[in-house]
Amino acid sequence: MDLGISGRTAFVAASSRGLGRAAAEALAAEGVHLLMNARGEGPLAEAAGAVRETHGVRVLEAPGDLADPGVVQRVLAAGFEEFGRFDIMVTNIGGPPAGPFESFSPEDWRAAIGQNLESVLNLVRGVLGGMEERGWGRIINITSIAVKEPIPNLILSNSLRAAVTGFAKTLAGEVAPHGVTVNNVMPGYTRTDRIMELSEKNAALRGTTPEQELGRWAEQIPAGRVGEPEELGALIAFLASERAAYITGTSIAVDGGWLRALI
Repeated sequence: MDLGISGRTAFVAASSRGLGRAAAEALAAEGVHLLMNARGEGPLAEAAGAVRETHGVRVLEAPGDLADPGVVQRVLAAGFEEFGRFDIMVTNIGGPPAGPFESFSPEDWRAAIGQNLESVLNLVRGVLGGMEERGWGRIINITSIAVKEPIPNLILSNSLRAAVTGFAKTLAGEVAPHGVTVNNVMPGYTRTDRIMELSEKNAALRGTTPEQELGRWAEQIPAGRVGEPEELGALIAFLASERAAYITGTSIAVDGGWLRALI
């Protein structure tokens, strides 16, 4: 299927590895030019070079921590200078630390809000006007299955991912008349550095091993395994496409059937 987005330009946050890298690869395979961002300069340069060589698209790497509003402005400015516009925005912010409510201070909450909510608002704010003017745009937020079913010991993530979902649902209705769609993808347990970190923390709490924790999660998933980043990337590419123009305001799980909710 031709997704009809060859020649478009996308910003993909946290795209040096994991889910962001998978999103960048899937979009580049469709001929989309990319601004790739991550905090680490070395891994980002390596990932951008690989995507550029494999898919033959233009790739600009712009390192920086998107929790800093000044960094968001700088990174977006570099992208506008290079490409002139952004048609697709993929927000992808690393999850905050695991732990129960009483383990986090007000400062921890403020940091999580800046990292997981305000960074999304700043990224969207920076590209939305141009999308509306051109009558075409795709905003895709990587959230979590925790939006539908909160995961124990992840109170920061559960709270902030839900906030992004409320923002996206409301925004979708506001910008739909301008040809801009806003959707969320909800990864389940997927083979990334994040899931390994969580498995280690849970193992420490329960007196088990990380491998046992991964096995416990796999047993809860009807598909019988954790997901692969590329499986989420494929959905992101479709939601960014011309074919998905009538899909907006949704949150779609990629979780092997883990969620039991009807909707």
